[in-house]
Amino acid sequence: MTSRLDAARRDRELDQLGRERVDVLVVGGGVTGCGIALDAASRGLSVALVEKDDLAFGTSRWSSKLVHGGLRYLASGDVGLAWESARERRTLMTTTAPHLVRPLPMVLPLGDDVDVKDGLLVDAGQRVADVLRRAARTSGRVLPPPRRLGVVETQRLVPAVRRQGLRGGLLNWDGQLEDDARLVVALARTAAALGASVLTRVRYDAAGRLVDEVTGESLAVDATTVVNATGAWADTITPGVRLQPSKGVHVVLDAAALGRPTASMTVPVPGEQNRFVFALPHPDGLVYVGLTDDPLDGPLPEVPRAEEAEIAFLLDTLSRGLERPLSRADVVGTFAGVRPLVAGAEGRTADLSRRHVVRLEDGLLTVLGGKLTTYRQMAQDAVDLLTDVPCRTTTLPLVGAGRVRASQLGPAGPRLVRRYGSEAPDVAALAVEDPRLLEPVAPGVPVLGVELLWGLLAEGALGADDLLERRTRLSLVDTWAAAARPAVESVVAEVHAGGRAL
Repeated sequence: MTSRLDAARRDRELDQLGRERVDVLVVGGGVTGCGIALDAASRGLSVALVEKDDLAFGTSRWSSKLVHGGLRYLASGDVGLAWESARERRTLMTTTAPHLVRPLPMVLPLGDDVDVKDGLLVDAGQRVADVLRRAARTSGRVLPPPRRLGVVETQRLVPAVRRQGLRGGLLNWDGQLEDDARLVVALARTAAALGASVLTRVRYDAAGRLVDEVTGESLAVDATTVVNATGAWADTITPGVRLQPSKGVHVVLDAAALGRPTASMTVPVPGEQNRFVFALPHPDGLVYVGLTDDPLDGPLPEVPRAEEAEIAFLLDTLSRGLERPLSRADVVGTFAGVRPLVAGAEGRTADLSRRHVVRLEDGLLTVLGGKLTTYRQMAQDAVDLLTDVPCRTTTLPLVGAGRVRASQLGPAGPRLVRRYGSEAPDVAALAVEDPRLLEPVAPGVPVLGVELLWGLLAEGALGADDLLERRTRLSLVDTWAAAARPAVESVVAEVHAGGRAL
């Protein structure tokens, strides 16, 4: 079966779902839900996944785009979670999605804000984390070991670093996702290739029926097990679950504002233990700066917004380590998300565990907590409760995980291979009859016309916002989204009119 998702397949499989029983109905199209759908389908279960909005609509697209090895969890004493993170990082980087995850050098400059004692503690933590890397059998060619840096090398990797008092830096390596939403789409499409139905704009209502948000029609669904994978909104399906959601905010900078760094820069949060602000460079010429961690009370917003006080906190903290302080004018975009933390003892959300909880009661399986890096283990633990068939996902590559030479695809090759892996030639082939599709969709914007078509014809995008917000991430930069919207809406109209097909 093909992995490609489009509007016609959605309508066909939604109609079929109303007439057939499925083993597993997954509610929620984030990394957890898509991971569970893939795991269940790979073990031979019949699976349907429904998402009331779009794939990666919620928390899964608002991460720091990191595949963590668990250094922070070591600092808090949770060796088990750090070990799980190190194992899952290796699986993602070497088997599941090597085309979407790359090694990222991360530098903690040793300046006036890091005293000798704190520097030694961080250095020791990095070396313990490296023991876990080696125990997880992650090669040094994939993630090199940590080391100390001199002043000159620190300045080369993070050119905007504050010179006064700088005595070098600490370097360690972690995994960086090309794009968290692309990982979710790849999971969904791989599940679809194994027979799962992936249905966006379909809501699971309180009566256990499905509502097509496109047409307004509803239908009954017959499923042996319903999986609640709605994250921070889990209590809308499973009453009584105890969550303490927290809000994480990032700001987006033009990389030129930080001298175009080639490594992440880490700055301690003043007066806090084990809390840092990171400046994470991205190949599109951007830097993501985060992260806040504040409790959210009351009704949760579907799309949280960054408040000015949160933006100021991130800029002020990062500026402590910079030669030139940042201002609000340096910000080209912001994004914020909700972490689905499992409630614990009284304390800050920043101190709550990122461990996950899986609970099966009366045909309703609820998955709570966790984090993006460990989504596969979460899915395995969930599906283990539904079948005795062994898990396959530790050795199952996602669509696009093969190798291809970027040089074979001309000037667009490096970008397409970076984002689509071995499917890059198929994406490029959409421009055979119109080479202009290999050009940016608007001046100053990195996204190419073929990417818009591929999102609609193969990745399940149904409208302009799906493309802007999740398939291309143009919305992360306000000016990019505004410049590209006319081209995006034009391509959507053409495809919906039947003018394009694979």
